[in-house]
Amino acid sequence: MIFETHAHYDDEQYEEDRDRLLGSMQENGISRIVNAGASIETTEKGIRLAEKYPFVYAAAGVHPSETAQLDEDSFVRLKKLAIHPKTVAVGEIGLDYYWDKEPDVQEKQRYWFRRQLELAAQLGLPVIIHSRDASADTLAIMKEACDMHIPGVIHCFSYSVETALEYVSMGYYIGVGGVVTFKNAKKLKEAVEKIPLANILLETDCPYMAPEPYRGKRNSSLYLPYIAAKIAEIKGMTQQEVIEATWNNACRMYRMDA
Repeated sequence: MIFETHAHYDDEQYEEDRDRLLGSMQENGISRIVNAGASIETTEKGIRLAEKYPFVYAAAGVHPSETAQLDEDSFVRLKKLAIHPKTVAVGEIGLDYYWDKEPDVQEKQRYWFRRQLELAAQLGLPVIIHSRDASADTLAIMKEACDMHIPGVIHCFSYSVETALEYVSMGYYIGVGGVVTFKNAKKLKEAVEKIPLANILLETDCPYMAPEPYRGKRNSSLYLPYIAAKIAEIKGMTQQEVIEATWNNACRMYRMDA
């Protein structure tokens, strides 16, 4: 029973074999999947997948690099998607300054980040947070979210041990994916070593960021055991202990029965 907390099966890379691949998940121990939205369109596709497959759930959100599509009318559409019965989170949302360097663009990202956090608070949903090259601003805004009692996960964590521990102190989860298996992933491995297992979630971010030995190839939830095995190695425990703990963590965050 492995819980995939962050996937993108709406992606065009799955056009030819999506049904076959998703149809193989449960027989391979992948019992639940959350498909994260990155735009209005991908959120809609994720919900359609969740309607088709009982073990798939959706997150409704607009990625920071897609916030140009947001205005008051499109935000109303997003709200409607967020109240769908199989929507279990608002995400992925956050800040990404890697591509967007212009101050006005970054300010727009912060504005819609806060608006989507407010939506999560209104609906009582957790959040899935994307943050790239925006550590200080993301942390500051997530402190505001903590004050609003919004639970969530820092997806694809890439910052320092100290930052990870600060998120953990606020009750947030750290999403750990295929990068933890990379030889050069020193910061992430240090964070995994230091933070409690009770604050770790398994994720792939597929079709991106495949773990070793599949690095550079299309990723899928079927590779989650490699991530669990590396976390177990780092923390000096069994792979099964990691799988069971992260299952319970994900069920707790997404407010599902274990």
